[in-house]
Amino acid sequence: MKLKAMTFNIRFDNPDDGEHQWQFRQNILADLIKNFSPALLGTQEGRQPQLKQLAQLLPDLELSEGHREWISERMYPCIFFDPKRINIERSGDIWLSETPEIAGSKSFNSSFPRLCTWVQAKDLEAKKSFVFVVVHLDHMLPETRLAQIKVLHSEIKKINTENLPVLLTGDFNEAPDCGVRAFLNQNWPELCDPWLDQFIEEQTSFHKFGKAPEDPARIDWFLHDSQISCSKIEIDQHSEAGIYPSDHYPVKVVLKL
Repeated sequence: MKLKAMTFNIRFDNPDDGEHQWQFRQNILADLIKNFSPALLGTQEGRQPQLKQLAQLLPDLELSEGHREWISERMYPCIFFDPKRINIERSGDIWLSETPEIAGSKSFNSSFPRLCTWVQAKDLEAKKSFVFVVVHLDHMLPETRLAQIKVLHSEIKKINTENLPVLLTGDFNEAPDCGVRAFLNQNWPELCDPWLDQFIEEQTSFHKFGKAPEDPARIDWFLHDSQISCSKIEIDQHSEAGIYPSDHYPVKVVLKL
């Protein structure tokens, strides 16, 4: 049973973005998502008002937020799901700090409070449950990202009491040959990177609205448990009349549970 999913750093609503301000690109972004029609969508970087607008533009998807008390100034990773295909059994947020249960907490010299959001979900067609995790690691220091992924790993292991397959996706803010992936390879070896497994040439996923980045790395990943297979993964470089939906390209996958 095929399951389509996507990760997308949607870029926060920044009035300094000129022709790429949210008001000019939100419909392009929403149409890109609707054209792919994912059952699961992980987003990064939006604040609550922007995410509520996006939810209105995606009527076939619901935003998983029942567990959350929003902090107005914070940017959040979020999970959208198709309720006709996915049932949410549990959900939560984990702040990637020394006190992961405290909303808005920050440690490890992180430039901002960072978090991951997760759901325990059931595919209503395949009748299988899994854990879907969306993360946005800090953008400054490698040692900060490493400390944050260690918190994520520890907390998800505690939450996943049924040892369900895990999908881990988001903006990792570093290439897959760096410290975060090395840690996951050693401590979470069942997580596979289908981009590497399918021998696809590396591509950048962060592009500064079509400008060549200083570090053209694939920093947006979609990892899946070895119990799950991936038949297709691609970076979607769609734009319309020079307007990009975000400063990141989305990553789209087709999975089989």
